[in-house]
Amino acid sequence: MLTSALVALERLLLPNACVACSRQVAAATPDDLVCPVCRSRVRAVPAGCARCGQPLPPVGPCRFCRDWPAALDQVSSAVWMGDEARAMIHHLKYEGYTRLSDEIAKRMAAVIVHPGPSLLVPIPLAPTRLRQRGYNQAAGIARSLGRLWRVKVDPGVLARIRETRSQTELTPTERSENVARAFMATPAPPHQRRVILVDDVLTTGATLAAAASALDAVGWRRIGAVTFARALPFTVRLDLG
Repeated sequence: MLTSALVALERLLLPNACVACSRQVAAATPDDLVCPVCRSRVRAVPAGCARCGQPLPPVGPCRFCRDWPAALDQVSSAVWMGDEARAMIHHLKYEGYTRLSDEIAKRMAAVIVHPGPSLLVPIPLAPTRLRQRGYNQAAGIARSLGRLWRVKVDPGVLARIRETRSQTELTPTERSENVARAFMATPAPPHQRRVILVDDVLTTGATLAAAASALDAVGWRRIGAVTFARALPFTVRLDLG
């Protein structure tokens, strides 16, 4: 009872504000971190390329996933990386708002088709960055998504074996070079399940491709990936503008 009273007092004195717009959340849902208005502004990624989900070019096959390893056969993202999604990811990664993993996973589960019997494997952080941050945001998303999908999560399948630069300011070519041979995977068991890599954002797919290559090298043959957000292609930015 005392704990409940303290929680109620904390909610009264320090009400939550939406991480995207800073408005106070509704009294009926005091633990929310994203308000209904900002939730409604987050745009789902529509159907595109059957393999990578990217919007198809006007002419010819998809070029976005052309150079990915063959083992990475399907990638899905829930939403475009608009202002609201960017704010959610920023607060999850850099501000310690780990409860946003649940919010993000709910949106992913509502949009992305359930993969069936599978194993969720979060993209790992390098040891130094993990110590600095104190947690891996991809692992938090994977755990929340695993609970919703009732799918097993195993962070131990994949490890980042060398430090890499932040991908934020790199060109597509630099991104690929930055994460090349950055991962090591445990060998696949004889009766393996489909592996679903989990990450927060897809920009060029370089990180997912490097992780899939590491898995493929030790016998994992059925590899997909899911992310919460996806960087906006130029055509979508024009549409949003």
